[in-house]
Amino acid sequence: MNRAPSNPTAPTLAPGPVALAGLIFIAALTRLLPHPPNFSPVEAIALFGGAYFAARQWALVVPLVAMFVSDLALGLVNGGVYFEYFASAGFWLVYACIALSTVLGFGLRGRVTGGRVLGYSLLGSVLFFLVTNFGTWFGGTMYPQNAQGLVAAYVAGIPFFKWTLLGTLAYSALLFGGFALLRRHVPALREQTV
Repeated sequence: MNRAPSNPTAPTLAPGPVALAGLIFIAALTRLLPHPPNFSPVEAIALFGGAYFAARQWALVVPLVAMFVSDLALGLVNGGVYFEYFASAGFWLVYACIALSTVLGFGLRGRVTGGRVLGYSLLGSVLFFLVTNFGTWFGGTMYPQNAQGLVAAYVAGIPFFKWTLLGTLAYSALLFGGFALLRRHVPALREQTV
C-alpha cells in the first residue's frame, strides 16, 4: 500500500476544530460573569458545535465538556451548594438537552444562514424549556404529580424562558457571527464544516 509521505512540520491540530473548541469554551465560561437567570450559552454552543464540527463525536463531546468545565468553575466559585447540582436530576436533563440540541444543530450543516440560526435557536430554547420543566415536575417535590402540577411547573418556568430565549439568541449571534467573521479573514477556516 502506498502512503503519502508524512510532513513532520505539519501542525498536529487543524485550525478549524481548535477555533471551534476555543469559541465554545470561551462562551461556556461566560457563565461565570453576572447575568440574568437562564441567560446562558447552553443551547447556542450545542447548536454551534453541531453545525460546524465535521466529526459528530466532537460536535457532541466539546459542548458537553465545555459546559462541565464551566459547571466545575461555578462550583468552585459558589461552593458546596452548587456542587449539589451535580447529583441532581436537573444536571442530567441539562446535559441531555445539550446533546439533543447538538443533534439538532446537525440540521444546520452546510446551510447556516441568519434565518436558519434564528429558527434553530428558537427550537433549541423551546426544547430546553419543555425538557427541564418537565424534569422539575417529574423528578421533584415542588409540584403535585398530576396534570395541574405539570401545568404549574410550565407556568412557573415562563419568566425563565424569556431569558433562555434571549441568551440563546445572543450567544448564537455571537458564535455563528463571530465564526463567519473569522472564516472571512482566516482562509483555513473557510470550509463549511471542520
